[in-house]
This record gives sequence, C-alpha cells and structure tokens, in this order.
Amino acid sequence: MGLSQLLAGDTPGSTKGVSVLTFVTADDNESFDSLLRRFKKKVQRDRILSEIRKRRYFEQPSIVRKRKRAAKLRKSRRTTAKDHRRQY
Repeated sequence: MGLSQLLAGDTPGSTKGVSVLTFVTADDNESFDSLLRRFKKKVQRDRILSEIRKRRYFEQPSIVRKRKRAAKLRKSRRTTAKDHRRQY
C-alpha cells in the first residue's frame, strides 16, 4: 500500500478520506529542494502523517478512551508539578 493510497483514504476498513490535499506552488526561480522543504514543513504543520499513522490500524474505542485518559493524566501531572515549582 503506497502513500497515495493512504492519502486517498483507501486503507482497509476506512470510510473517510482526506478532504483537503496539501500543496505548495512554486515561486519564480525557486529550486526543487526549497519547494520540497516548504512542502514537508506544511505537511508536518498540518499533522497529516501522524493522522495516517494513527488511522493505519483500527483502534478499539475502549483503547482510545484509555489512551486519552492517560494523556490527560500526564498533562495534569505536568501542570501540577509546574504550579508546585512556581510556589517556591
């Protein structure tokens, strides 16, 4: 399965595709390297690859809830520790 199939939403069990494609337009006298660099930055900023990795395999709703709860707990601990350091 290629990247184009993943971007088109042709993954097994997938019902959603990518609705907006990321693209960059070449400026006058712009090298391919700088164009590719701008494209990679834009893809990273739009979080496209992380979304593809996340949707590559089916994740049970209970696992999703568990993962989100753990992330929320980590964030809470970080902010509590940060606030605790500020008090002293």
